[in-house]
Amino acid sequence: MGPLSTIGESMDLTWPLLIIAGFLEPVWVYTMERSDNFRKIQWTVATVVVTAVDLYLLSIAMQSLGPGLSYAIWTGIGAVATFLMGIFVFKESASWRRAFFIFLIIGGIIGLNLVSGGVI
Repeated sequence: MGPLSTIGESMDLTWPLLIIAGFLEPVWVYTMERSDNFRKIQWTVATVVVTAVDLYLLSIAMQSLGPGLSYAIWTGIGAVATFLMGIFVFKESASWRRAFFIFLIIGGIIGLNLVSGGVI
């Protein structure tokens, strides 16, 4: 176990660390896009570093919440944040249909949090 896993257990930082990990997902998506298929070394290194930190934080959450719940929350947060980044940064379509299904993901994240002893 690493130092953050001890902190996560002793201070009950599981949910905050999982949320941070979820928001790191679009960061590495952004750095990967900027890496130009891993041809730009600085963006490639950033992608590897951010991804490693992201997965480490996810692994800490998995110790307390289990892999199924942790992964579901992590991918949900990442999907929503990456969707928003696509609209605002990459100028992708923001149709009401796409937004509707993103809201379903958000509702699922909130529901999983509530039924798993988390707080909003």
